[in-house]
Amino acid sequence: MIQVILISLLLVGCTTTDRVLDQWSLLNSEKRHFSIRKVWVRSPLSQPNEGFRKINRMTPVLAGDLLITGNAIEGIVAYERETGHKKWTFAVENGVEPSATIIKDRLFVGASDGYFYSLEASTGALQWKFATKAENLSEPLLQDGVVYFIAGNNVLFALDASSGKQVWLHSRQDTSTLSVRGGSKPSYKDGKIYAGFSDGSVMAFDASNGNVVWEALLNKNKRFRDIDASPVVDGDYLYVGGYDDKLYCLSRNNGDLLWKLDGGSYSALTVTADRLYYSTTEGEVWALQKDNGNRIWSHKVKYGIPTQAQVFKGSLVFGESQGSLVFLDLATGKHIGHFEPGRGILAKPLIVEPENRVYFISGEANVYAIEAQWNKGVRR
Repeated sequence: MIQVILISLLLVGCTTTDRVLDQWSLLNSEKRHFSIRKVWVRSPLSQPNEGFRKINRMTPVLAGDLLITGNAIEGIVAYERETGHKKWTFAVENGVEPSATIIKDRLFVGASDGYFYSLEASTGALQWKFATKAENLSEPLLQDGVVYFIAGNNVLFALDASSGKQVWLHSRQDTSTLSVRGGSKPSYKDGKIYAGFSDGSVMAFDASNGNVVWEALLNKNKRFRDIDASPVVDGDYLYVGGYDDKLYCLSRNNGDLLWKLDGGSYSALTVTADRLYYSTTEGEVWALQKDNGNRIWSHKVKYGIPTQAQVFKGSLVFGESQGSLVFLDLATGKHIGHFEPGRGILAKPLIVEPENRVYFISGEANVYAIEAQWNKGVRR
């Protein structure tokens, strides 16, 4: 349209989680080094893209021994996750941008051709497709046999996951002439669906019938009012960022504003026991106290704006829209490593922590499998 401090100094006035993080940080700084190794890289394209550069922002998903990802040029491709060998492709006119959701052997994803798809994950066979009459940029949510997503025309759909039949819809009118090209993934809690729309509103719906439970208009004055970041539910709280606006903490039950913090975002934040990790459209990553939004540390990215940050073995990992895959120390926000794929990263990386693996798609649509881990001894 975006220090290592001695542990003894931190024992007073810090939480148990903070002490654990600082112990991890001190241990790693004294006895370990962080290494990053490329396992494999593949281009999903049948031929080089010589046309207009597309936005590739689908986070890969795992289906057994397969890694499935989509690109905004040709469609969806599945690889053997260990070798990178291509297993199947599903061609889609104008490609696929949003991330997908998967359960057992069913993959659900929206595409730029005006259809929402259900595929057999193991083979790529089409199960059903549903016409949305608009491009689809929102990651879907699958809950209790129903798949929820927001189409590019600001319509929230609820479809039966087994058949693709419409359960209900909610059409949200937006009179603004300016909008960011994106979409918010709905969230679910206790029978309610929470979703953000391009007019700056967040709404709660009865998941069974689509009736509106409450509505909160958040961003009223900024140039881009879009709520493209997915609302994040944590207990009785709902966290959501406006694109060029603020981070809001709302009551999940009635939408009342509890606190807000200047700084917009296009991606969901990440919640841990007592912290929030928030990527802003101003090109920063913040660690915040969960109860009040007070900042613990801030990291300014070098190139572009950051994707949603993910926790990975004492580190925080995210992509830069015009730069690298970056790893920060979780406790302090200090840079500990990066991997350069070329042409940036727009999609949240997929973390497989037990295998020390990170999978992601680059801005050029190349799919990467990398290994990242702490190693004992001094780096040579």
